[in-house]
Amino acid sequence: MTHSASTSVRQRAPFRADIVGSFLRPVGVAEARHEHAEGDLSTAALRSVEDDAIADLVAKEKAAGLELATDGEFRRSWWHFDFFGFLEGVEIVELDHGIQFQGVQTKPRGVHVSGPIRFPADHPFLAHFRFLKERAEAAGVTPKFTIPAPTVLDFRVEPGHIDPVAYPGGHPAITDDLVQAYRDAWQAFYDAGARYLQFDDTAWAYLCSEVELEKARERGIDTDGIAERYATLLNRILEGKPDDLVITTHVCRGNFRSTWISSGGYEPVAEQLLGNTAYDGYFLEYDSERAGGFEPLRFLPEGDKIVVLGLITTKSGELEDPEVVKQRIEEASHFAPLEQLALSPQCGFASTEEGNLLTEDEQWAKIRSVVEIAADVWK
Repeated sequence: MTHSASTSVRQRAPFRADIVGSFLRPVGVAEARHEHAEGDLSTAALRSVEDDAIADLVAKEKAAGLELATDGEFRRSWWHFDFFGFLEGVEIVELDHGIQFQGVQTKPRGVHVSGPIRFPADHPFLAHFRFLKERAEAAGVTPKFTIPAPTVLDFRVEPGHIDPVAYPGGHPAITDDLVQAYRDAWQAFYDAGARYLQFDDTAWAYLCSEVELEKARERGIDTDGIAERYATLLNRILEGKPDDLVITTHVCRGNFRSTWISSGGYEPVAEQLLGNTAYDGYFLEYDSERAGGFEPLRFLPEGDKIVVLGLITTKSGELEDPEVVKQRIEEASHFAPLEQLALSPQCGFASTEEGNLLTEDEQWAKIRSVVEIAADVWK
């Protein structure tokens, strides 16, 4: 594999060795959250436990060789519902079904739009970010904060769960408010000092799967031209963001207790996603044959955009052969320049508080492997 000076060092995110975001919840955090839910632990006491665990996590991320740190999503139950539930006009409600993964279903929760969608100035995730920022900067690493993508809300909300008084036009009518809410969100995080945000997204992966598209149509979602519509929606949100604010996306195929939802290569969406959206980087899952080949990377335009290859699985504790990973990076470089590639685990280790089926030791071995392989590839 050939190298050049331009491939060796990245001064900004995403980094050559990066992470998606979530980590297995420490036992103390899991116990504290359970006690809080049962009414046996105060909110202040729970926050103290979470604070200590996040401070410890940041130190471990730094020690593993990462140039960034996340809060592991330790304060969240879900990767998406916690954020959505604190938007004005959005409620998390009980449904008669959960989200169906392979052989297992999540808790029966869903999104209900009850009024105009707004990002409130006191959204609790802003305080969560400020805490992370303080700890990360003290450790000399970049704070990275993750929130669910707007396309997830658009794709997941069912027509019957949009209040007809707030939005008499139905599903298409929420778009303008959703755009403004997310513009307000990134501006608020930027004002709080954020320079590295990530929009976690399952919708684009579903668009790669005819099975999931059919399920969407059965729910009443109009899938005709949906990739083009999502590219337009995202570009409206990202328009005018400061040059020093990096916003990436992670395209997830489902990550609950080491199971998954969608299969299918990126070809159906690659031109719109890679070529026509204004993201600074793309975390793409490539840990199994379900993701297809690297050919769709040909749509990545030349320039500063980065594709972070998710070649290290978080769904099992078995450690990948570094030489195999390096060979796959070489294969990917046939379709996108090496200087526009990076490496990460394929997803987080705990997209919900239940976590994937591996140990904390195995989790950290995966992180160290990412750092070591990236250091060797991008010398």
